[in-house]
Amino acid sequence: MSDKNPGPLVVEGKLTDAERLKKESHFLRGTITDDLSDGLTGGFRGDNFLLIRFHGMYQQDDRDIRASRAAQKLEPRHAMMLRCRLPGGIITPQQWLAIDRFATDKTLYGSIRLTNRQTFQFHGILKKNVKPAHQMLHEAGLDALATANDVNRNVLCTSNPVESELHQEAYEWAKRLSEHLLPRTRAYAEIWWDQEKVATTDEEPILGETYLPRKFKTTVVIPPNNDVDLHANDMNFVAVAENGKLAGFNLLLGGGLSIDHGNKATYARTATEIGFLPLDKTLDVATAVVTTQRDWGNRTDRKNAKTKYTLERVGVDVFKAEVEKRAGITFEPVRPYEFTTRGDRFGWIKGIDNQWHLTLFIENGRLLDYPGRSLKTGIAEIAKIHQGDFRLTANQNLIVAGVAGSQKQIIEDLAREHGLMESVSVQRENSMACVAFPTCPLAMAEAERFLPAFVDEVETILSRHGVGDEHIVLRVTGCPNGCGRALLAEIGLVGKAPGRYNLHLGGNRIGTRIPRMYRENISQQEILSVLDELIGRWACERQTDEGFGDYVIRAGIIRPVLDPARDFWE
Repeated sequence: MSDKNPGPLVVEGKLTDAERLKKESHFLRGTITDDLSDGLTGGFRGDNFLLIRFHGMYQQDDRDIRASRAAQKLEPRHAMMLRCRLPGGIITPQQWLAIDRFATDKTLYGSIRLTNRQTFQFHGILKKNVKPAHQMLHEAGLDALATANDVNRNVLCTSNPVESELHQEAYEWAKRLSEHLLPRTRAYAEIWWDQEKVATTDEEPILGETYLPRKFKTTVVIPPNNDVDLHANDMNFVAVAENGKLAGFNLLLGGGLSIDHGNKATYARTATEIGFLPLDKTLDVATAVVTTQRDWGNRTDRKNAKTKYTLERVGVDVFKAEVEKRAGITFEPVRPYEFTTRGDRFGWIKGIDNQWHLTLFIENGRLLDYPGRSLKTGIAEIAKIHQGDFRLTANQNLIVAGVAGSQKQIIEDLAREHGLMESVSVQRENSMACVAFPTCPLAMAEAERFLPAFVDEVETILSRHGVGDEHIVLRVTGCPNGCGRALLAEIGLVGKAPGRYNLHLGGNRIGTRIPRMYRENISQQEILSVLDELIGRWACERQTDEGFGDYVIRAGIIRPVLDPARDFWE
């Protein structure tokens, strides 16, 4: 929508049922407490099925055994996925040991899953263990509040182990933003921590009585590393440093990757530059952005409810002016910044504070003990002696941060002993997938279980064409909801049906361009055949240091997505 012809500020029409649910939930309480004591089902009933998402949980079942249970006239084996709130991805060794014990003792799968939302999640928590999970987190100084549904979710922050002072400042802002934008309702503490209800009226001054129209994601980004994939997020604060200190932020709004197959009213969109703001206006601006989206976001169609659609409908200039009015600010022009990377730097890195940081590659973020590779045990053993902290990255990896020189070899020995420092290709390091089957109810195709063998095939193709030491940013997501961030990859696979994917090409290495669909609903073998041909051409025709995504656009193999609202599906 052109800013010269803005659309309606508020979309009129019948509200979605989600709006009824939120309004009737008594500020997110519902009847969750009653459901916890209902032994007739392993799941949550009615509105509570969706309401628990505000409390950081999704109800799932094991889809590998769903049919066999149905044949036995049994309900699906319901279990919860619980996602922790962990702004900036930093967790202490003591906290890690607590979650490690819980994963081992109280979950069906025994694993810890590092997510690209820079936190961890448990899969397979039976209903009887749901409350103990929240209480364990509370005792460890953590919680799962507002990590899902129509709120501001876990705030990401660039994992920078080198510029320690700047990272610390940025991380503190990520924490402040997370706390500032949390729901104020006491429902979470009452239900999960058994805190008594305070005899006051609940109020949500920022989120409102019916919360946001749709999920909302925020990042704090430290150039030149775009490791948080800012363009997948609604609100982004890009750090501007002066003399090694944080001076303020460039604000970018309206990124988002979720689409709906075949629905041309949906599209992936990169974030728009709004302007520069000083540090003392950060929380005011965050409040203004969230409340503007709260008031103007589409509550009649959840497929068009995110910030990216609000910006396109009302116009960027109109949205910006409203934020300025609400925040009491006039944005300065965007300060210069540049992204040159977005991957993690693996192995040992020394920070400017003379502390060492060890970045470990965790394929798909799945920490579990495998034959000959006791990954989960290895991290626990490191946690028992580590004096610094752990940083979870937005690429599903883990940093053992703040290691003194005297402990460096001890920690490296433990990591090697448990298979945490095995050599992997640069291609594997730059590949990522969402969870998908068997636990995600939205999955249409495999992703996490598909990726390792698929990367083997891609590595073979790269080697055959003489570029085995190169990499292509590769992402696989089991459905079009965007969790695997495939629509910011050079090669993005979006699940369409079992064994079939839409193939998107043309993103870039730094994550600032949306890839376009090249082939629809094709099999793994068809994908590999396409890639064999195109990688062969790239190897022969590329310019110096030209990435695969840049090459396929320069060579005219696919057109760039320049205006997603109008040409994403063309």
